[in-house]
Amino acid sequence: MSFKSLGLIPELLKAVNVQGYTTPSPIQEKTIPIILEGRDVLASAQTGTGKTAGFTLPLLQTLDATRKDRHRPIRALILTPTRELAAQVHDNVRDYGKFLDIRSTVIFGGVNAKPQIRTIRGGIDVLVATPGRLLDLENQKALSLGRVEILVLDEADRMLDMGFLRDIKKIISLMPTRRQNLLFSATFSKDIKKLAEGILNKPVLVEAEPENTTAEKVNQKTYRVDKDNKIEVTVKLISEGNWKQVLIFTRTKHRANRLSEKLVKAGISSAAIHGNKSQGARTKALAGFKSQKIRVLVATDIAARGLDIPLLPHVINFELPNIPEDYVHRIGRTGRAGASGEAISLVDVDEIEYVEGIEKLLGEKLSSAIIEGFEPTGKPSQNKPKQQNNRKKNASGHGGQRRSQNSSGQASKQGSGSGNRNRNTNRGR
Repeated sequence: MSFKSLGLIPELLKAVNVQGYTTPSPIQEKTIPIILEGRDVLASAQTGTGKTAGFTLPLLQTLDATRKDRHRPIRALILTPTRELAAQVHDNVRDYGKFLDIRSTVIFGGVNAKPQIRTIRGGIDVLVATPGRLLDLENQKALSLGRVEILVLDEADRMLDMGFLRDIKKIISLMPTRRQNLLFSATFSKDIKKLAEGILNKPVLVEAEPENTTAEKVNQKTYRVDKDNKIEVTVKLISEGNWKQVLIFTRTKHRANRLSEKLVKAGISSAAIHGNKSQGARTKALAGFKSQKIRVLVATDIAARGLDIPLLPHVINFELPNIPEDYVHRIGRTGRAGASGEAISLVDVDEIEYVEGIEKLLGEKLSSAIIEGFEPTGKPSQNKPKQQNNRKKNASGHGGQRRSQNSSGQASKQGSGSGNRNRNTNRGR
């Protein structure tokens, strides 16, 4: 099947060709015609499946086909959970819409809001946003959602994980009841299905791949090693393998910083990226990593779905996530778009049960080996984090404070500090 057979207009086909794509992915084949029909969609798609183009292309075509107000009110809203993902999605909107008379912009926290406000007031058709900054600007009367025709919730399960349910409900209340709704999620949890029931109107269910599968071309390995030896093992693997581009995941911001510092001391260029870093530092680190000026990017799970790095060859789980599903999202950074990749997990004695949880989720055993000279002693740690089987995790995994839903559905603040300043800063992440 070709993109032309999906019913896309010449301007979009030209843009797709410029990007170097010739054949649509399964999620694109399934979603583009449905969205062009004006139907609501509930789609499940793993990272690296091309889902962003799956909703961006038909969204742009729909907007192009309808009359434009000369003042350009916001007609399409795309919500994402993180700054990095928002920027990535906006890049796609801009690239695919380059031959159309469509204006777009992206807004998120951590940067000066004044340039964002000026752009919006100048008139835009498509707004890509994180929930916190969007509500902040709406509260300032800097934007209006009263003319939105299409709503996209991208990585909806991650937004729920990060405590954005109340914000999502507030945002929806600011939009017209009659609109097209597109909800994309890596998993169809009970919470996602409940959210979908309250938003979508007779949606078409699309599943491009089975839930929680990993890319077929990702070579997964686990190495048993004592916790105190993990840094040395990491340096050994990268140095002896002469790896040029490695994404490493840790559970906490502190450990991400410490590991990055140790790698630099070992002569391996590295940077850390997490919620405590300024947006400028995060952008600089990501740019350096993509251009391969930096060999290693050490990240908390805030980056598990917000990074788009073509042909990333290596991912290391310095620490396994204590939520099995996050393993899938982490290693989904490699083996994308048909390329091969390698995902290595360093497993200490405290993490063996995490491996078992991951294997149960995947329905397969992960190969295990021991590195000569770093044989594990099997001594357990005194501070073992608890495994979580649900999707509610602590703040460290997201790189900052977060809000979780209590039993009554109201959001409560977690982490140190209080007041609107902390709440708004967190929501902009």
